[in-house]
Amino acid sequence: MGSSEQGEHAIHMMSTEEERRYPPSAEFAAQANAKADIYERDFDEFWETEGRTRVSWFEPFNKLYEWEMPYSKWYLGGKLNVCYNCVDRHVESGAGDKVAFYWEGELEDTRRTVTYANLQSEVVRFANVLKSLGVKKGTPVAIYLGMIPELPVAMLACARLGAPHCVIFGGFSAEALADRASDFEAEILITQDEGYRRGKPLALKKIADEAAANTPSVQKVLVVSHSGGDVAWNEGTDIRYDDLAKDASSDPASCPCEPMDSEDLLFLMYTSGTTAKPKGIIHTTAGYLVGAATTHYYIFDLKADSDVYFCTADIGWITGHSYILYGPLANQATSVIFEGTPDFPDKDRWWDICERYGVTILYTAPTAIRSHMKWGPEYAQKHDLSKIRLLGSVGEPINPEAWIWYRDHIGGGKAPVVDTWWQTETGSILITPLPGITTLKPGSASKPFPGIDAAVYDESSNEVGPGGGGYLVLRKPWPSMLRGIHNDPNRFLSNYWSLFPGNYAAGDGARIDEDGDFWLLGRVDDVMNVSGHRISTIEIESALVDHPLVAEAAVCGRADEITGQAIVAFVTLKGGAKGSDDVIKELRAHVGKKIGPIARPATVVITQELPKTRSGKIMRRLLRDVAENRALGDTTTLADPNVLAEIQRQAQAK
Repeated sequence: MGSSEQGEHAIHMMSTEEERRYPPSAEFAAQANAKADIYERDFDEFWETEGRTRVSWFEPFNKLYEWEMPYSKWYLGGKLNVCYNCVDRHVESGAGDKVAFYWEGELEDTRRTVTYANLQSEVVRFANVLKSLGVKKGTPVAIYLGMIPELPVAMLACARLGAPHCVIFGGFSAEALADRASDFEAEILITQDEGYRRGKPLALKKIADEAAANTPSVQKVLVVSHSGGDVAWNEGTDIRYDDLAKDASSDPASCPCEPMDSEDLLFLMYTSGTTAKPKGIIHTTAGYLVGAATTHYYIFDLKADSDVYFCTADIGWITGHSYILYGPLANQATSVIFEGTPDFPDKDRWWDICERYGVTILYTAPTAIRSHMKWGPEYAQKHDLSKIRLLGSVGEPINPEAWIWYRDHIGGGKAPVVDTWWQTETGSILITPLPGITTLKPGSASKPFPGIDAAVYDESSNEVGPGGGGYLVLRKPWPSMLRGIHNDPNRFLSNYWSLFPGNYAAGDGARIDEDGDFWLLGRVDDVMNVSGHRISTIEIESALVDHPLVAEAAVCGRADEITGQAIVAFVTLKGGAKGSDDVIKELRAHVGKKIGPIARPATVVITQELPKTRSGKIMRRLLRDVAENRALGDTTTLADPNVLAEIQRQAQAK
């Protein structure tokens, strides 16, 4: 979020003050993992103790961290393996029969129960298959799978070998997949024959084929069988996983865990930024694992011997990496992994899952909560949700009414709600309530997690006092923080460290109330948050302009009661061509093909001109006003004010 990409953005204050308060019950506080003195712990002592407690080391670290702004290194001198910490050590300790995860397929009655011993066998077998294809420490592996058991298995197999992985969300298009796999220089691409979406086959292999053809670094495509459907086959490139797996050993001794340096690359995760090119966020081994495991233990109050934890995210996003896979498994949790959607075959699917497995902790997004609010509480009321004792929210600020609905209808009117703030770049949760300690305020993410130094600054780098809005910054390094942007150090510096030198600028607005609690106010850069997914306005504009009919495009977000934000595109066509419903449909489909269905604009406004300054700069600020149907800001610098009146008329006709 460097100044060159920042633009002029106002930080909007909340219009009303939320007054409701929910102190922890004495019963919950008495058994909570986090005690009140956790906030008094020394920074170095906290992260050193957690590093030695949460993780098993082949060789212990001898230095906590180094900080040469903006680059940090953590747990220096240590040797470890993430797969060993998530799988092998639990089996060795006698917990092999404990359930690691229940897998629920999208199609009803497709289920698997995977114990830690099962998981170890499957991971070793998968790692041996990868070894047979030449994968070793340092080999980049791209993974394009749906939410099937082989996805966590493949990731852990890569970690076992020391091969960095890049999981690419199964909803991305072939072009988006190829862009990311090419930037990562992936040598192996792992995919599946087909997935399912609301009961219908989803052609992942077909998309992967198109992407692999445009990714020169990919040498082999490893295909997992899931649907069993017929798919095209490329001899010499494609390999059936099942053909190699039947002869691959599952004995852990056949594939020992590779000792990794604390700062060895674990994975890349691509996220949208303020340019059309997605950013490959670098996460390394020890600090990331300590951050994910530590936050998971305290924030979700995990009791590994009794809890059943259900995070509804997709593993293709950072929430799935940190809080479905690495954090929970490092903590020997029992989790639920779900392939499908919350409304298939009916709108009570999640609640059916919660009842079946006895879910005690649920972590989901405000978008999903608002959808359930719209559908009505009767779907949840069909099921016994009495075991749920903790609720979590992630992906965007949660509005107070959704928070209350979630607590009342899913949490039985008593389960604490931990409203968490973090990012792909942060690796783990940084601002959050701690259940058992925090007096909860609906809509507030509460306080920085212990060992995190967060503040709110104005544009002149002055710290903003209670009540004032500003930019959220982080003033000290933390273990799970990004280590850079792959192949783009200049962008790393300009995006995160140039606006407030010496401080990490998160790209989000915030305010701090009189109690020191943080209230997140949304993005302050040209990145929209749609259903918890960060989507760059410029990436969508580039996709639109790629269409042969489009001359210019400007994109912004508008408030949406379900998705948080909805995408609005303002488009001019070449040669003065006229817009039509068919053209709009074609443009939406084109964006979906270029980026993925999540990026399709909700609204497309065809206009003869875009509002510009006399120097030719598109005034996106005014387009945001139009999209939100609010009073226009200052229009004195417009070259032609009549253009805006026509755009308003077109937008209101939608």
